[in-house]
Amino acid sequence: MKKNSAILGAAFLMATSAIGPGFLTQTSLFTEQLLTSFGFVILISVLLDIGAQLNIWRIVTMSGSRAQDIANQTLPGLGYFLAALIAFGGLVFNIGNIAGCGLGVNVLTGLDPKAGAIISCCIALGIFWYKDAGKLMDNFAKLLGLLMIGLTLYIVFSSHPPVMQALYRTVWPEKIDVMKIVTLVGGTVGGYISFAGAHRLLDAGISGKENLGQVSRSAVSGILITSLMRFLLFFAALGIVWQGIHLSPSNPAATVFQSAAGKLGYAFFGIVIWSAAITSVVGASFTSVSFWKTLVPFVQQKEKIVISAFIILSTVIFVAVGNPVKLLILAGAVNGLILPIALAVMLISVMRKGLMKDYKHPVLLQVIGWIVVVAMAWMGGLTIIQNANKL
Repeated sequence: MKKNSAILGAAFLMATSAIGPGFLTQTSLFTEQLLTSFGFVILISVLLDIGAQLNIWRIVTMSGSRAQDIANQTLPGLGYFLAALIAFGGLVFNIGNIAGCGLGVNVLTGLDPKAGAIISCCIALGIFWYKDAGKLMDNFAKLLGLLMIGLTLYIVFSSHPPVMQALYRTVWPEKIDVMKIVTLVGGTVGGYISFAGAHRLLDAGISGKENLGQVSRSAVSGILITSLMRFLLFFAALGIVWQGIHLSPSNPAATVFQSAAGKLGYAFFGIVIWSAAITSVVGASFTSVSFWKTLVPFVQQKEKIVISAFIILSTVIFVAVGNPVKLLILAGAVNGLILPIALAVMLISVMRKGLMKDYKHPVLLQVIGWIVVVAMAWMGGLTIIQNANKL
């Protein structure tokens, strides 16, 4: 029972790590830009997500080693480089997550967003200092994940989207935007996100060939949970823009919820963005620090203290500086490159017989993985160049 709870919890931890303030904003804006054809973008990104995540989760859990240790065994020092990238991207995105928490509290109570961020920081700290933090983290992710899906489903029914036309264009689009596909893949399994659930499974003692089926199901479940939320938000936003309502550029998701259900919808938005943000804070903090546990003995010994410092630092920066847009742009570009680097390292590692023990990684999965690596590296490089010109 405990094992099954951890497996489901890992799927929800990964999913709720992906569903953050940026997820809500991207999905709403892209729906307005592509209308029904955005369904096709989501569908293709889901297939790429599953390919990337199955590779990473299987390799990490079958080897029984964390990604940074696999990287170090593949090329000495590479694990430190990967851990540094994950920590940087996780920290800067955590500032955005904390900002989302503040906005959610502001919508629900009228409190200043900075006060809301501090309150949310204390809640996140409470989760990690609980005596059975792993179980609480699993249950917290599951509860808020289901709450987000339920509230968004209500908004879908309230916005009356053209569902049949959207489903048709999901398989036969009018227009295709490759950049948006890559953006969604990066936002779903990029940076720390793809490792959140895999490292959580290792913490729960779930590894080895006897758990292969459950690991694979958990990996796919995490993507499907994320994709369900993405499709629901797509339908909700589509119903609003289909009526000719323009979404606010500064807060498009809020426009969707408020236009669909008035004050109640706006309150639902507050709950959803807070839930999305606080679970992303938990996922980003846990995963970023987990990359250093086996590299630095102090982190292993004082994990809760280091995670707490990570959360507090994110909050202090947000309260002091506000939302650092340029840093978020740079972090987005870096996270876009973390996935191909990390995935390439994982795929190279499966060719090392000793590392993978008696596990043989499927050739089809390796081919799919390399397709994702090439596509994400190419598009990530373009993004770096574009953002460098803006900074």
